[in-house]
Amino acid sequence: MNIFEKLRNGEHCHVIENEQYVREAHGEFARCGHICYLINQTDPLEKEKILELERELFQNNLPENSFLTPPFQIDCACRVFLGKNVFANHNLTVMSVGTVTIEDGVMLGPEVGIFTVNHEPKNIRVIFTKEILIKKNAWIGARVNILPGVTIGENAIIGTGSIVTKDIPDNAIAVGNPAKVIKFID
Repeated sequence: MNIFEKLRNGEHCHVIENEQYVREAHGEFARCGHICYLINQTDPLEKEKILELERELFQNNLPENSFLTPPFQIDCACRVFLGKNVFANHNLTVMSVGTVTIEDGVMLGPEVGIFTVNHEPKNIRVIFTKEILIKKNAWIGARVNILPGVTIGENAIIGTGSIVTKDIPDNAIAVGNPAKVIKFID
C-alpha cells in the first residue's frame, strides 16, 4: 500500500522519520512543485503550453474543458481528481496529500485554499489527513479556505472569504468564519 492510501485509511505519519513518506510524498511534492513552477512561469497567452503542462501535472487525467488559471500551487496532483468543466481562478492552493475530489462544473474563485492535512498538536511533525469532496456545480467564492474532511454539496455556494470547517449541504449558501448556511437555493 502506498503512503497516500495509508494516509487515506487514517494512518498518522511522521514527515521526517517515515521513510516511505519521505520517498513517495516528497517525490510527488518535488514533481508537482517543478511542473507548477513551469506553468506559473509560462506566458498566459501560451494557452496550449499551459494545458500541456497541466496534463503532465495531472498525469494525463485532466478532464475535458477543465482549466486552472496560473499561478497556482498543488503539492500532490496524483491525489486530486477533477471532473469535467472545472474552472479555478488564479492563486489556487491545494494541499492534497489526503485526496481532493472536485466534481463536474465546479467553479473556484481567486485565491481559494483547499487543505486536506492537519498536524498532531503534541508532535507537529506527525500529520494526518481527511478527504475533501466538492460536489457538482458548487461555486466557491474568492479567498475561501476549505479544511480537512469537508464535503461541499451539489450546487452549493460558498461566499467570499469564508472558512469551511464542516459539511455544507446541497443547494445551500454558506458564508462566514466558520461558514454557516444562511439560506437555500430553490
